[in-house]
Amino acid sequence: MDVILLERIAKLGQMGETVKVRDGYARNYLLPLGKALRANEANKKRFEAERTVLEARNLERKSEAQAVAEKLDGKSFIVVRAAGETGQMYGSVAARDVAEILAAEGFNVARNQVELNHPIKAIGIHKVTIHLHAEVEIAVELNVARSAEEAERQSKGEDLTSVDAIYGVDEDALKPENFFDPDALDEEEDA
Repeated sequence: MDVILLERIAKLGQMGETVKVRDGYARNYLLPLGKALRANEANKKRFEAERTVLEARNLERKSEAQAVAEKLDGKSFIVVRAAGETGQMYGSVAARDVAEILAAEGFNVARNQVELNHPIKAIGIHKVTIHLHAEVEIAVELNVARSAEEAERQSKGEDLTSVDAIYGVDEDALKPENFFDPDALDEEEDA
């Protein structure tokens, strides 16, 4: 089905372009959400008549998104989750969780604006891309840790995915030669 785009859509086209899409995509997504019109003569004339209004509305949305992006730029958010000693989380952090975390901080971001192809399943510092507008995207940092204290240590560059980092144990002190004295065996055999 041929449609006229009413806004820029990633990987599809710019506003005003006539593109060919699958029928289901057009009927179930583009047309009901007002992102496109069926490509026929009446709709082409309608689009040309409303073009300036659509461009102004798009520009307004873009400027609002840029204002939010400037506030989000360089922000880091701490996410406290339960995890095992190796850093593997018992749950995960999904796009819905990221949207809720941003909402708690006062940013109005929808779940579908969060680009997270796979849920976060390990502690650490993760970059997440937020698409605020078709032409505006920003990356935020999520510091996923077991506690606020660990998040602070992680932000300083410390790796908390090993046992020694969690418990403060020096792995060199746990080497077998520190517990086993070969000379002591020789003394026992002599006795």
